Amino acid sequence: MDAVTSHGGRFAGMTKKELIRAEQAIAHKYMGGVPWLMVAWGLGNFAIWLALWPLVMTGTLPLGVGFLIACANVTLCYLPSHEAQHDIIGRKGTKWRWLNELIGHVSLIPLVLPYRVARLTHYEHHKHTNDPNRDPDHGTKAKGPLDSIRRTILSQQPGSQSGLNNYGAVLQQMGREDVILDGAIYKLLFFGTLCALAWSGYALEAIFLWWLPRQFGLIYIIFFLSWAPHHPAEEKGRYRNTRSWRSKLGNIGSLGMQFHLIHHLYPTIPLTRHPAVYAEMKPILEARGCRLGDL
Repeated sequence: MDAVTSHGGRFAGMTKKELIRAEQAIAHKYMGGVPWLMVAWGLGNFAIWLALWPLVMTGTLPLGVGFLIACANVTLCYLPSHEAQHDIIGRKGTKWRWLNELIGHVSLIPLVLPYRVARLTHYEHHKHTNDPNRDPDHGTKAKGPLDSIRRTILSQQPGSQSGLNNYGAVLQQMGREDVILDGAIYKLLFFGTLCALAWSGYALEAIFLWWLPRQFGLIYIIFFLSWAPHHPAEEKGRYRNTRSWRSKLGNIGSLGMQFHLIHHLYPTIPLTRHPAVYAEMKPILEARGCRLGDL
């Protein structure tokens, strides 16, 4: 096999097979173990969001403060479930499997996204990244940041066939019509709860602790987890369908997505270990021709 001549320092003269072996050796060092930070994150974030309701309703916490916290809660709720979607917390047959599934389901409640829907569509995204016909998230493609925000807002309007509203069609295409019922039940409970709260005199709480934070959270999550790491969402190769990039909000502000390339290459590596993996693997990624941006 021909040696790789791309940039990559001491890895530049290696063959593709040798690069893969070196890459996998690094990746395997960071796999395994329960990411307890993500477990605490998922359960703690949900508990805080639940606590907002009695605190605001009793006047203990101002509604404006509750709104800001709720926006943070919804924005942060997806990533713990994302770890569970990839069985990182506990694989089938292990003692922590129940915890994996608990985090997967519970952490997504503020976002009103069923765990089974999220998991199945996310697997399809990994299989068909940037494919306009098969990637469930290809609808998040946008010209730039403002266009991404605009498209996300439009995707939440009645009758829209993009964004989360497109997941039903994706599941039907996958032959998983049974999971579509999960989405219907979630939406029914969501709007039913909002209506019940409004009827009981808590309309503002319903709007500012759930409905509006969910809109904000969707914009933030789709921007950083889908649009930014895949932009311009045109290439399909394993080493080119996503990228590393530099966020003005830093790695924490971008929900850890500056190193999204690592996740697509090795989905079972916990999110909190991505920076270390990237730092060690970067010369190999350069040699493999990955899109490393300016990070």
